[in-house]
Amino acid sequence: MTEPVFTVANQLTMLRMALVPAFVLLALAREFRWALVVFVVAGLTDALDGYVARHAHQSTRLGAMLDPVADKLLAGSAYVVLTWSSAVACAVPPWLTVTMLFRDAMLVVGVVVVNLTVGPREFVPTRLGKASTALTLATGAAVLAANATGDCPGALRWLYAATLAVLIASTGHYVYQASERPPRRA
Repeated sequence: MTEPVFTVANQLTMLRMALVPAFVLLALAREFRWALVVFVVAGLTDALDGYVARHAHQSTRLGAMLDPVADKLLAGSAYVVLTWSSAVACAVPPWLTVTMLFRDAMLVVGVVVVNLTVGPREFVPTRLGKASTALTLATGAAVLAANATGDCPGALRWLYAATLAVLIASTGHYVYQASERPPRRA
C-alpha cells in the first residue's frame, strides 16, 4: 500500500514553497509589510505542518523530504533578498547569509553523499535543528519588520550573532549525527 501524497501536512508544506515567489516579489517591490505577512504565514505553515503530521498521523516520506527543502527555500530566498537587494534599507549581513547558504548546501550534499555511499539513511530533525530554523526565520521576520517600519535597530546585531551561533552549533550536531556508526554486533 502506498502512502498518501496530498495529506493536509504535505499541502501546508507545498503552500510554504508556493509562497516563496510572492514573498520575494513583494520584498523586491519594497512592499515590506505585505512581504512580512506572507513570510510569517509561510513560517507558521512550518510549525503547523509538523503538528498536523504528528497529531493527525500524516507523517510521510514525501513530507519528511519536502519540509526541509521548503524551509531552505523560504529562509534562503529571504536572506538573499534581505542581504543583496537595493530595495532594503536594513540588510542582513552578508557573513550571516553566506554562512547559512553554505551550511544548507553542505547539509544537502552531505545527505546525498551519505545516502549514495552508506545506503539510505533517515536524518531525523533534532531540537537544535528546529531551533536553528525557528531562529533563522525569526531573524528574517525581524529584519523585514525593521524594513517595514523604516528603522534599523542596533539590537539586530545580537540577533544576527545568536542566529550564527545556533547555525554553527546545529551544523556541528548534524555532522556528528551523520558520522555516528551503528554499533558492531559481537
